[in-house]
Amino acid sequence: MTSVCVLSSGSKGNAIYISDGRSSILVDAGLSAVEIERRLRSRALDPKYLDAIVVSHEHADHIQGVGPLSRRYQLPVHINELTLAASGAQLGAVYETIKFHPGKAFCIGDLCLHPFSVSHDASDSVGFTVQDDATKIGIVTDLGIATQLVCHHLKGCSLIVLEANHDLQMLEEGPYPWHVKQRIQSRRGHLSNEASRDLLGEVSHSSLRHVILAHISETNNDPDRALSVVGEAVSHHRTQLSVAWQHVAGEIIRLGDD
Repeated sequence: MTSVCVLSSGSKGNAIYISDGRSSILVDAGLSAVEIERRLRSRALDPKYLDAIVVSHEHADHIQGVGPLSRRYQLPVHINELTLAASGAQLGAVYETIKFHPGKAFCIGDLCLHPFSVSHDASDSVGFTVQDDATKIGIVTDLGIATQLVCHHLKGCSLIVLEANHDLQMLEEGPYPWHVKQRIQSRRGHLSNEASRDLLGEVSHSSLRHVILAHISETNNDPDRALSVVGEAVSHHRTQLSVAWQHVAGEIIRLGDD
């Protein structure tokens, strides 16, 4: 049985815990090490049983706690070469670096990860699918456009962590400077509720059990609005739609319980 817990999601920090009961990983660690430890323990998860950290891209809200956690628990850090080079001192010293290549799968214990390129304003940003014998999880939280490559990798997932960053009207009428609004709406920015709905409509299927909406802007979006808009894509399925929060760990979702 595979467990998934979004520890944090948003511009202040991102981290996702995944475990099949034998191997346990963090996808990104964008909070302080102390805060990630606290959030794991708030869900009765012990950080000493982690096996690795996997990094999607070099932005601070995804790597802040990577170095300290890696050193403290002797965790290898799986990262691609361009992201490692761009991380620099922000990443800091790590226990061990293991490089992966976008498009080429690798395994951590019994968890098989397949990184795939996404369009975002980072050096070599990736999304992931994580698979074991019974389940497939998709993670796409920082991307400006849903390419056919993204859709291809997300097909067949039991659970997807999917960005729904902004509401188009709230962003356009909101307080951000124009150049920031342009960046967010660009092909290398973040997905709107509408774009997230359209992507989910492309990959939704009857065995998709959970969709967790992630990286929701506290300024330019509203969780209820995001749920309403994106939910249009799965209204005819048994898919459970929920929101990942910035300031508290989400509930543990156990795939196979439903």
